[in-house]
Amino acid sequence: MKGRVVVIGTLAGRPVAGCFVDGVLEHLALSPPDGLPAPEAILRGTMGRPVKGMGGAFVDLPGGLRGFLRETAGLAPGGAVVVQVAGVAEPGKAVPLTRRLALKGRGAILTPDAPGLNISRSIRESGVREGLQALAEAAMAGAPGDWGLILRSAAALAPEDELAAEIAALRALAARIAAAGSGPPDLLHPAPDPAAVARRDWTVPPPDLIADDPDAVEHFGLPDAVEALLSPEVPLPGGGSLFIEPTRACVGVDVNTGPDTSPAAAAKANLAAARALPRQLRLRGLGGLVVIDFAPLPRRDRGALDQALRAAFRRDGGEAVLAGFTATGAYEVQRRRDGVPLAQALASSRTG
Repeated sequence: MKGRVVVIGTLAGRPVAGCFVDGVLEHLALSPPDGLPAPEAILRGTMGRPVKGMGGAFVDLPGGLRGFLRETAGLAPGGAVVVQVAGVAEPGKAVPLTRRLALKGRGAILTPDAPGLNISRSIRESGVREGLQALAEAAMAGAPGDWGLILRSAAALAPEDELAAEIAALRALAARIAAAGSGPPDLLHPAPDPAAVARRDWTVPPPDLIADDPDAVEHFGLPDAVEALLSPEVPLPGGGSLFIEPTRACVGVDVNTGPDTSPAAAAKANLAAARALPRQLRLRGLGGLVVIDFAPLPRRDRGALDQALRAAFRRDGGEAVLAGFTATGAYEVQRRRDGVPLAQALASSRTG
């Protein structure tokens, strides 16, 4: 299956979308377990008291849920606050929240609390950038001074009238949210469903096909690709393997060389694991502390492996802090939880 194919449908009774590039699953979106707000949802909550030692406060949310907010300056207990879901809640923990709203469209992102006009660095042609700058300035004329706008890479491909209309719609949404700043806990704007995420975020470069029908999921092999992600083992080129096993405290990653235990085999397995790991974590919806036990390697080779891993995380996107090798020889990464853990979402579907 060559080319770029976006598949939209249902899996285990839940809406799902996947993007294949030359037959390899590169993106996956699955609705969260019932009752949990997905990242990007905008809510009005009620502030609790700051929690000593935690650097923030709990927030009462709609449906009896609780969130945790670190940006509490100027907020009083009992007052209303507008927040956005910033990540996925771990089982038994509060929903991570932020006051820095980001209203995302296909070509633009409106930031009500971060002023300025910015254009994606991937748009390099000076004439295109100048045209987009002029369009953005016109589209944001008269907006509050603390509102900002980011033009995404898709803006370079969008017709001017469509991009201007999208920015106008984002402005209208921001105005409605600003007007809803007081009152009891409530959902002000839902998170996009998987189909909306696919059409908004996976269309640059333009896909060769968008398959949106009940049979597409099976036809393109999405269930098999997801089943492979539920296995802890990831085969690596050259006969090695990568084992990814999440626990409550961290995600453990073990790199095995297979039957060949030579230094050359260890180097190949470690490099292949470094290249594969960011994609695997993203597709599996895993984050938090990631502890990697690479195959044995000399200290002199750690620098090259560290550089390879950092390059792989940069290419994959997302927020990750690479702490490097510890005194015990493990490698630590702190990755933002930006997706629903796949196993958790599917377990909810199968038991619901």
